[in-house]
Amino acid sequence: MANTPITVERTSDHGRAAAPVTTEQAPPAVPIPLAGLLYVDKPAGRSSHDIVGLVRRAARSRRVGHAGTLDPFATGLLVVAVGQATRLLPYVVGEPKVYDAIFRFGTETDTDDATGAVTREAALPAESVLTDPGQPVRLAAEARLTGPIAQVPPAYSAKHVDGQRAYDLARKGREVVLPPVSVRVDAWQWLGADQRDLHVRITCGGGTYIRSLARD
Repeated sequence: MANTPITVERTSDHGRAAAPVTTEQAPPAVPIPLAGLLYVDKPAGRSSHDIVGLVRRAARSRRVGHAGTLDPFATGLLVVAVGQATRLLPYVVGEPKVYDAIFRFGTETDTDDATGAVTREAALPAESVLTDPGQPVRLAAEARLTGPIAQVPPAYSAKHVDGQRAYDLARKGREVVLPPVSVRVDAWQWLGADQRDLHVRITCGGGTYIRSLARD
């Protein structure tokens, strides 16, 4: 309880036990301002906003931000800035990002990821289309989805539409039409494939939606 005295055992410089002191006698703790960049291994199921909230409470600071949103289902590095280090975020945001992803063929959802409701299904491509070194999928991605590209964000995204988040409107059943934005995809690396799934590593600039790359 907050009003219950707690005994604290002090130790002198010589290792001998000193007289016990209670929290009623001890001076109030002085919070130490925290500033710096934190590298958080975000688990699945937590939004980037959740992580910022946890850091705010732990650091006792409202001045907390992050260098780029990860979807709630995604795992990986989330760069969080605290205190005066938030001034560094514009420089961190511009750095290249690397994502590992699995693209599943034959199914389309309303969120463009595995968490959404299935809206369309199609026959799976022939296995050779994915695993052949000269596969059409690979050639198309490298030709059409590399470099500066115009990308339409997912309807379920944090983009603003008339002052509201796009995902809030989509959850209410409203049709969300987002304009394309300019993003940059630097490189594709092909890590493996079978008839259903394509495992890729993508190096890209900030603001790129991996879900949109899978959809496109």
